[in-house]
Amino acid sequence: MSRPKVFVTNFNRNFTGVSATAAAVLRIQRDRGNVKLVGYPLPGCPDPITKKEAIRLTIEGVDDKPFQIWHVRRNTEMQTALWVRDVLKLPIKIVFTSAAQRRHSAWPRFLISRMDAIIATTDDAANFAGNVWTVAPHGVDTSLFHPAENRAEAWANTGYPGQRGIACVGRVRPEKGTDLFVDTMISTLPDFPEATALVIGAAKGNNHAFLEEQIRKVAAAGLSGRILFVGEVSPDKFPELLRTMDMLVALPRYEGYGMTPLEAMASGVPIIASDTGHFREFLGVDAAEYIVPTGESAAALTGLKRLLSDPSQWSDYSVRLSTRARDKFDVRQEAAKISKVYDRLWAGENLHNY
Repeated sequence: MSRPKVFVTNFNRNFTGVSATAAAVLRIQRDRGNVKLVGYPLPGCPDPITKKEAIRLTIEGVDDKPFQIWHVRRNTEMQTALWVRDVLKLPIKIVFTSAAQRRHSAWPRFLISRMDAIIATTDDAANFAGNVWTVAPHGVDTSLFHPAENRAEAWANTGYPGQRGIACVGRVRPEKGTDLFVDTMISTLPDFPEATALVIGAAKGNNHAFLEEQIRKVAAAGLSGRILFVGEVSPDKFPELLRTMDMLVALPRYEGYGMTPLEAMASGVPIIASDTGHFREFLGVDAAEYIVPTGESAAALTGLKRLLSDPSQWSDYSVRLSTRARDKFDVRQEAAKISKVYDRLWAGENLHNY
């Protein structure tokens, strides 16, 4: 078996948005060259190897390239790759994908400054990272995220009550706007008795009190049976659940990029979103009316109720979103841009001196 040319790292045991984007690209990369996943497993990807195994394979090198590439996406992964390159003095180049659309703190800034090449996910993210070689928006795996053949039937098969679902997805915490979603649902569901709302995601650490506050709020409104806190959904089950939804309401107060709306688009799920992350670019100018001011739950009500009340508008929006996801945000486009950065490095291009 030929030795790997690229090591893709995943050092977080939890499945996060970063994990989802890495997995989507890796499923494409494995078909285009010899690549190894290092760290924790990712759904649909080759079994990972350990850091120790990756270092051993790096020492062995590769016959047809001057060096191997470590592609990293987190601080801990940057640190390990720097140790391999600068302490062990092994011949690697480090590629970092940067999604943050705000100034990094001091330690990440230092780590990023030592990368051989940086791939930014947006133009805004590029403004907060030096040595950007390309802007490659995260893409969605449209073979995994696609519309349901019969959404009503698919929803019925979930076992949740009602005839249609409305979801928010993400860690339960103020930054993700879970409370804004709950407030929106409390105002919406009395007018739509057939609908059930799902809060998909778990609270971690000191956000348990925040979760309990939302549960009490729902109970006080008499909606405990219709606004359900379902916790985390495993990555292998999530695409199937997402395509059963009638709506995704994404109201984070801050989002570096935000993959869930893109996954919903590919699944033909209409979206109401706050004006953060890359959501405006995802939805496009034709959907500007469904982008609402960040932090204002009341602003989501008009578009939400319109779509829930009008099947023709719902259907039109659904088709437009799924088409846009396939045409503009397929993960194969992201993978192709990443491959070009690798090729430029292997060709000897160097845009950065430490």
